[in-house]
Amino acid sequence: MLSTFFIRRPVFSSVISILIVLLDAVAAFRLPIARYPKLASPVVRVEATYPGANSQSVADTVASPIEQEVIGVDRMIAMSSTSSDGRYSLDVSFEVGTNIDMAAVLVQNRVNIAQTRLPDEARRQGVTTRKQSTNLAGVISQWDRLACRWSNAPGAALALGICYARCL
Repeated sequence: MLSTFFIRRPVFSSVISILIVLLDAVAAFRLPIARYPKLASPVVRVEATYPGANSQSVADTVASPIEQEVIGVDRMIAMSSTSSDGRYSLDVSFEVGTNIDMAAVLVQNRVNIAQTRLPDEARRQGVTTRKQSTNLAGVISQWDRLACRWSNAPGAALALGICYARCL
């Protein structure tokens, strides 16, 4: 059998293994960047300020109209928002591969529609829409998934320094 050939020749097996690793390393560095998959979905952030308002007031008068308009944007997969005293932030995530510039324009158009229903002071302060950089976030999220898989092995969570409870 083929396996007995390699078992009887451990030096030959080691040389073949080292050659495979070296060829993989050379191939990985020669691979164009365009061939790497996109890891993170594009994110557009909407921020608004409403001076003097508490978080509940910001949620009711600023967050609600903006979210009602933005909810139907093409290729959107998730929204998350935070309201605090006088400040509002909304992160809109899109499908991987979505053109971030086009997504920002679509969100901005929806926010412009919602601005007519915002309080005067919030409109005077302005509502900003901008693209978020997600490159590092995608790498971290992929690392977290991989680390959580590794942490299921006995002793691996301790060796990696990763809290097992975070992966549950």
